[in-house]
Amino acid sequence: MASERVGSVPPARILVIDDEVQIRRILDISLRAEGYEVQQAATGQEGLRSLRNPGADLVILDLGLPDMEGHQVLAELRRWSQAPVIMLSVRAGESEKVAALDAGANDYVTKPFGTQELMARVRRLLRQQVSSGEAAMPMFDDGHLHVDLVKREVRLDGAPVALTRKEYALLGLLLRNAGRVITQPQILQEVWGPTHTADTHYLRILVGKLRHKLGDSALSPRYIVTEPGVGLRFIA
Repeated sequence: MASERVGSVPPARILVIDDEVQIRRILDISLRAEGYEVQQAATGQEGLRSLRNPGADLVILDLGLPDMEGHQVLAELRRWSQAPVIMLSVRAGESEKVAALDAGANDYVTKPFGTQELMARVRRLLRQQVSSGEAAMPMFDDGHLHVDLVKREVRLDGAPVALTRKEYALLGLLLRNAGRVITQPQILQEVWGPTHTADTHYLRILVGKLRHKLGDSALSPRYIVTEPGVGLRFIA
């Protein structure tokens, strides 16, 4: 039975990086049955590009890829992403598992694997991500705007607000740092990836759309304040 998701916010996106078509097909079916959005990549470079844009909430990464080792992919993505990573491998040796976990993997699953067990590991890591990254500000409610980061729910005067993935990512980032100024490069790296830290026009467009959906105004901000030449701040 698919997991229940709030319709106003996109479901968690899982990126599967594996060169085996059959493995990708099985994981695609199983993850979609759980209610997740799935992105697939057959090579390490393709996976890294996908992780930069459109991004992912969790990565399932095969250790043996045709263009580069899974360890190399892991090292590269850990330079700029904290998305949970589950490593897949036919190598069951303890040294392989230790090396992967020390390099930044969150879990290690040996092939062949049971899909139900893997789905349970995915759910556990996504829950941990929520509790560690969003526990400080799981909810905001001023009687007008309601945001629940744990449930991935946004409402305005009781009505669901449909946000895109990037709009939600920006709102979540600002909420978790409410009262603090988040610089433009920080926001661009968090939402678009490290290759877009100078693309401030992306941010201007996104902030305008988010403000419109929240009933906010740049001239008289109620929630999102622009600090000229620096960044953005959410009014706590």
